[in-house]
Amino acid sequence: QGDLVESGGGAVQVGASLRLSCVASAEVFIGRCIAWFRQPPGKERKEVVAAIYTYDSSAYYSPSASMKGRFAISQDTANHTVYLQMTTLKAEDTSRYYCAATPRYGHCPELFEWNFGSWGQGTQVTVSS
Repeated sequence: QGDLVESGGGAVQVGASLRLSCVASAEVFIGRCIAWFRQPPGKERKEVVAAIYTYDSSAYYSPSASMKGRFAISQDTANHTVYLQMTTLKAEDTSRYYCAATPRYGHCPELFEWNFGSWGQGTQVTVSS
């Protein structure tokens, strides 16, 4: 297994909820920024969903209006796990969701994929009507 392992994805209907989990190794969890990104079908770039600075649990969210208020990021420090709670899922949330960690200690940087050095394999979320 790699440094970051995601789970919790699946096929659900519009309006459902899912909780994604990202289990990290100690090396990439402690004092890092860990973020959830997604890459919708046909899109070249990954877009950030949410991020958390594991030292003090400061959370950051995508400014996207379509995600606002529906996603929540949290952490279980003892188990080096970051969660993404997703509610009121929409068809446009269909994507592969990736967990990523910054390459060094410190606060969350600008939340672009190129600022994150470790990535998991992703977990697929499919939302249908």
